[in-house]
Amino acid sequence: MAPGGQAAASGSGSSATSPEGLRGWIRGAFRFATDRNDFRRNLVVNLGLFAVGVWVARNLTDIDLMAPQPIA
Repeated sequence: MAPGGQAAASGSGSSATSPEGLRGWIRGAFRFATDRNDFRRNLVVNLGLFAVGVWVARNLTDIDLMAPQPIA
């Protein structure tokens, strides 16, 4: 009974850590979307939104974010 339990534990552990293919990616995305750990989900979503905002500011506008500001 112990070898079967170890094999099942190692099989489920390896599939959770390294999903393979499109099916595993979709499964991971679904688990992430339905996860109850709100802090992790909100952190990733907020970092993603920040990155999108920086990309938009740098690529879709003529504003130079690194230019020195005028002294008024």
